[in-house]
Amino acid sequence: MTTPTTIDVRKLGEYLLAQGLIPTPEVRLTPLSGGQSNPTYVLASGSLRYVLRTKPPGQLLASAHAIDREYRVMRALSDTKVPVPRMVAYCADTACLGREFYLMELVAGRVFVDQSLPECSRTERGAIYEEMGRVIAALHAVDCQAAGLADFGKPGNYFGRQIARWSRQCGEARLPVGPAMRDLMAWLPEHIPPGDETTLVHGDYRLDNLIFDPVEPRVVAVLDWELSTLGHPLADLSYQCMAWHIPSTLWRGVADRNLEALGIPDEAAYVRAYEQRTGREAAAHWDFYMAYNLFRMAAILHGIAERAASGNAASANAVETGRKAEPLAQLGWASARRYRR
Repeated sequence: MTTPTTIDVRKLGEYLLAQGLIPTPEVRLTPLSGGQSNPTYVLASGSLRYVLRTKPPGQLLASAHAIDREYRVMRALSDTKVPVPRMVAYCADTACLGREFYLMELVAGRVFVDQSLPECSRTERGAIYEEMGRVIAALHAVDCQAAGLADFGKPGNYFGRQIARWSRQCGEARLPVGPAMRDLMAWLPEHIPPGDETTLVHGDYRLDNLIFDPVEPRVVAVLDWELSTLGHPLADLSYQCMAWHIPSTLWRGVADRNLEALGIPDEAAYVRAYEQRTGREAAAHWDFYMAYNLFRMAAILHGIAERAASGNAASANAVETGRKAEPLAQLGWASARRYRR
């Protein structure tokens, strides 16, 4: 039997039973909402519950949907100060489901999508932002050699390589990019700041990729490591800080919110707290970092729009999400003009 997601649950159940991971070949899949990239489900068999994450079906861009890297990095971080789910199994044999997949533990907790945290008290909002800052600082302090991740990416020239990667991905897509995207693709490679540093970076570190304890303002799991690599820590930090530049009317931002009334720190305070935790100076080239990340996010959304046009998207609202690419690029171009001045 197959589900509407084209997963053969009979084959899946037989495979997992043979691996000793489930008590019965009978499995049930329930889609988890929220992800735009890799289809994700709660898998139930008897009393056991796991999370199943797969590549999307169909023809994919060569560098996209690296779930093998997700599995590897979360497994490597299991003994660090960065909270991650326990990894259970990874299957590269496409004969089973027609695509790669992995299983991980199902972590109980809260996931917040609205950056303004309307369901929380003023005090808790501040504590949640404090905790987000603590965890990203811990991530950038991971000893990659000790964690077995020294070869997880190329050291150095992170901005140059990433700008080239996302520009190439946009260029290979059938959907055309907008004028602000074209401006950024031309401007960014010529304005990379001097200096370099390499740490482990998440690549998609934001509020709704974190699971918080059911009661406490404490992160119990960081999810969605598909874009993780060795890179520049300030690229990772400024990616999260896009929320302070994006209005809630556009997408996942707090630029139009009264942060003082909400109890949420402003961007400058959040960055200063990171600087104090890590000893890094972040402010000098901040507008470049922001222009870069808004371009990168726009490129990711352009990829979602491309998959939607091909009928290959994991989310029902992929078309609407893809339309946000050019408005985000316009915000990025505004940051570029500020940096140029």
